[in-house]
Amino acid sequence: MSYTALYRKYRPLTFNEVVGQDHIVRTLKNQITSGRVGHAYLFNGSRGTGKTSSAKILSRAINCLNPKDGNPCNECEICKAALEGSLTDIVEMDAASNNSVEDIRSIRDEVNFLPTVAKYRVYIIDEVHMLSIGAFNALLKTLEEPPEHVKFILATTEPQKLPATILSRCQRFDFKKISNEYIKSRIEYICAQDKINIDSDAINTISVLADGAMRDALSILERCLQEDTEKITNSQVKELVGIPELESVYNVLNNVLNQDTTETLNSVTEILSEGKDISNLIWEIIKYTKDVLVFKATGKLDIYSADELQKIKLLSDKTDKNRLLNIIFELSSLANELKSTTQKNIMFQVGIMKLCSASDVKSAEKTVISTSEDTAKEVATQSLNSVQVVQSSGLSNEDLMTVNSRLSNLEGKLQKTVNAVKKIIDTPQIIHNSEKNVDNASAKNENRASKASSYNPNLSNIITNKTDGKNVDCWGKIVTDIKEGGKVMLYSNLANSTAIELNDMTVGIKLSEGLTPFGKSVIGKAENIAEITKLVSLEYGKPMQIRLIDSNSAESSENPIDSIAKELDLPLNIID
Repeated sequence: MSYTALYRKYRPLTFNEVVGQDHIVRTLKNQITSGRVGHAYLFNGSRGTGKTSSAKILSRAINCLNPKDGNPCNECEICKAALEGSLTDIVEMDAASNNSVEDIRSIRDEVNFLPTVAKYRVYIIDEVHMLSIGAFNALLKTLEEPPEHVKFILATTEPQKLPATILSRCQRFDFKKISNEYIKSRIEYICAQDKINIDSDAINTISVLADGAMRDALSILERCLQEDTEKITNSQVKELVGIPELESVYNVLNNVLNQDTTETLNSVTEILSEGKDISNLIWEIIKYTKDVLVFKATGKLDIYSADELQKIKLLSDKTDKNRLLNIIFELSSLANELKSTTQKNIMFQVGIMKLCSASDVKSAEKTVISTSEDTAKEVATQSLNSVQVVQSSGLSNEDLMTVNSRLSNLEGKLQKTVNAVKKIIDTPQIIHNSEKNVDNASAKNENRASKASSYNPNLSNIITNKTDGKNVDCWGKIVTDIKEGGKVMLYSNLANSTAIELNDMTVGIKLSEGLTPFGKSVIGKAENIAEITKLVSLEYGKPMQIRLIDSNSAESSENPIDSIAKELDLPLNIID
């Protein structure tokens, strides 16, 4: 007799044997016993959760001559023929290899014929999301109104790929991942039936590795049986799937926390030389780090021995939660990067070295930020000097416009540099320490306060109130903020300017050397006017208007309407 794989040998034959899907089993059994079986079903869920097995059981149950509480008897001629695969009224089709319009058209032609033996002709279409658009369209009408003797059962792992027109025509059942407890109980049952000697720790490891898929669990168990040993142990299971021993994982994490790059690389190299899979190693380190974090937070773990808990306690005592969380996030990112590279070993070793030298990386980042800031300051100083030279050179307006364009390009590059530095400085880290956040907030407040008080002494730091002579100490701060914002040319033109409050809604900007064409072209830019207006409005706490005043023109120093308002002593506000 030929050998049968475990997952086929122990495939559930009744709904009572389907584990972990009680919500679905209960509904299907009630439909069968009450005679309200639908014409189309959609079973979706991850691999190995019982979709195809449930479809086979349902197809036999609705055709069984002697159903028992919604389950097939598996003893009548219909059930036996279905189990042997000789019943032509139950058709199983793999949509991955039969996804064309012609395949669906053949089904559409067959549904008009009555079943040969059974009560219903049942079509089980597995991986239905693989059908082409044309095949789906050909199936629509038949799926919506099939003959009374036809039932459809569709199975898929990716329901989001199905057209909404197909989904709306089916009763949808979502199969969830099987819990570790269900998987362990099923493995224990199978081992008892086949007289397989296995450790309880090995069963637990297999259930975790299966990740909710019963078929994967039985496949791992079957691989362990090929070793021809008297007893399946936990170490044997880990060796077969490429998972390193717990002692090796402990050494790696311990060396990472000690920031010992040499020892960490030696431990990793030793593990990989034994043929362990890099992805499995990363997964084990993440899992072990998570357990250390849980122990540090709760003080207990259930699946470790006393000696293993002692080692976990040593690791938790030498680090903090933020460091453990950072390791988990860094390793998760590394695992994603390895999926898209062919040099997995190199990328893995580089990632491990980065974990060991976390403090060095932070120091290097600070150096880069400092260098970038110095470079930006140097460029700003050179640009400011260049602008001042151009303004005093007596060039023609056309030449000034050319210089203006070039300086605008330079200012744009400078702004990008400033933004990049700010982004590096201001980007929040993945892990935040609450105490550091408080310190950072205090430091930022002190920095803002120092900026507000450190005005350039060469600037005219007042806005003169024309009506009552009240001085408002804010214009110098506004000009300083423009400089720190990277607006070098705008700052250079406003460096020796004064601001006059024309009325309670308008502020005039007066240049000491008059409003030259070059200065007007710079200050008059829409983005510059908007920036000045925003800063002035923020200082005043209300919307304000900006007006440029030419000191060489007596007419422009005071608006004619303002003069009339002054003579009539009327509080008029003119909005441009």
